[in-house]
Amino acid sequence: MTTQTDSKAKPSRLMAIWRAASIPLAAVILALLVGAVILLISGANPIAAYSALAKGAFGSTAAFGRTLEKATPLILGGLAVAFAFKGGLFNIGGQGQLLFGAIVAAGVGFGIDGLPFIIHMPLALLMGSLAGALYGAIPGALKTYTGAREVITTIMLNFIAINFTDWLADGPWKDEGIVARTPAIAEAAAIPTWGNIPAGFFLAILAAVATWYLLYRTTTGYEIRTVGLNSNAAKYAGIKVSYTVILTMAISGFLAGMGGAIETLGVVGRYQPGFNAGLGFDGITIALLARTNPLGVVPAALLVGAMQAGSSQMQFDAHVPFQIIDVIQALILFFVSADMIVRWIVRVQPEEGEQVTLSTSWG
Repeated sequence: MTTQTDSKAKPSRLMAIWRAASIPLAAVILALLVGAVILLISGANPIAAYSALAKGAFGSTAAFGRTLEKATPLILGGLAVAFAFKGGLFNIGGQGQLLFGAIVAAGVGFGIDGLPFIIHMPLALLMGSLAGALYGAIPGALKTYTGAREVITTIMLNFIAINFTDWLADGPWKDEGIVARTPAIAEAAAIPTWGNIPAGFFLAILAAVATWYLLYRTTTGYEIRTVGLNSNAAKYAGIKVSYTVILTMAISGFLAGMGGAIETLGVVGRYQPGFNAGLGFDGITIALLARTNPLGVVPAALLVGAMQAGSSQMQFDAHVPFQIIDVIQALILFFVSADMIVRWIVRVQPEEGEQVTLSTSWG
């Protein structure tokens, strides 16, 4: 009896994995095919272009390390958006939360001297993450107590974060010289690189596993998912909906802030305006490509990270404008969003509750 049950469960698990992966995979393949047509129209060789892209992303240990470096903040940005989705919220403020995480981590990194690595680096990382959490909690509180849509407030808070962090980097925290940037962080605050492999990537992997565990193996995660599915039913069941909404946005901001902190401590070595541009918004693409699954965020971020890391090689070897990478990413997002087209192609019918709900805010 046990053997029969296990044999039935195994195909069902494989089918579930296939159903979850088929749409994103088909979206990527379709985007690459359409991208190939665009390359042909522009006079480039698609095979040579994609070969150069793969070489730039995986052709050497240095290239692979660069891909992991690019993927690290994308993983955390994708986790931030995916986590908010699970609570029925659309966090478009990941960019602002990431910027606050990046600059606060820089402030702790250069502003404290004499601490050993075992204290200084984790402290800078934690403070940057908490800065993102506090900034993420603001739209959650506004939604809870005033009914303000988080889609609108997070967009507005992005502009506040951009201007405020620029002011800090060009004002009170400005380094010597004409360039607007903070001083370099202390060596004890830096996240190390092992050969060509950034240690920050493994922190992002741990964050993805922890996020999955929180959502699917804890009472808090169950409450967050219940509120995301139906806040009225959750309230009737005794769940504190207001608290859960604020907590969801705070954790989402924590993840985005961690992405900014790792970028400062492990890549740039200081905060400089413009170095983190667009990373928070790329999280939306990552989350949709992963179907809001925290573990699926990792391969999705690796794909986009590889495209970004290999774009220079593609530009030099195949003489393709690097903007084509942005076009392909936009196509991936389009095909993932317009999943009815992809489902018709791969012949996969949606099950009840399988679609990704971007937000419940619009009623």
